[in-house]
Amino acid sequence: MVALAQAICAKLIRLRERNLGFRKYMPALIAENKWRAMRYGIDGKLIDFGIQSEVPMRELAVELLEFVDDVVDELGSRQALEYVHTILAEGTSADQQLQVYRQTNDLRAVVRWLVDETRAGHEEVA
Repeated sequence: MVALAQAICAKLIRLRERNLGFRKYMPALIAENKWRAMRYGIDGKLIDFGIQSEVPMRELAVELLEFVDDVVDELGSRQALEYVHTILAEGTSADQQLQVYRQTNDLRAVVRWLVDETRAGHEEVA
């Protein structure tokens, strides 16, 4: 997610350097999408301000990745951004935790899953 935030900033800077504008939207509209994202996660719909319509968040995420694609290699973050596709395909950690809970009805099972995931991620890095 950090790589995505970095790519968005780099893209906006590049647009500004080229004297190209981008739209600014009312804070209330941004807040609405933020609330929707928090409430419904990646399976929800956000408002696409350009077309003034609700769009599945997953579609907007792919569109955002395409928007920043021209700065990703320069930043050296393509591999990190590929993980966004994994999240879109497999869900977030929160989605997976809810799935474990629904399957087991046991919060301890969720914690065990988190520990296993953390260990697996640590072993990959090591």
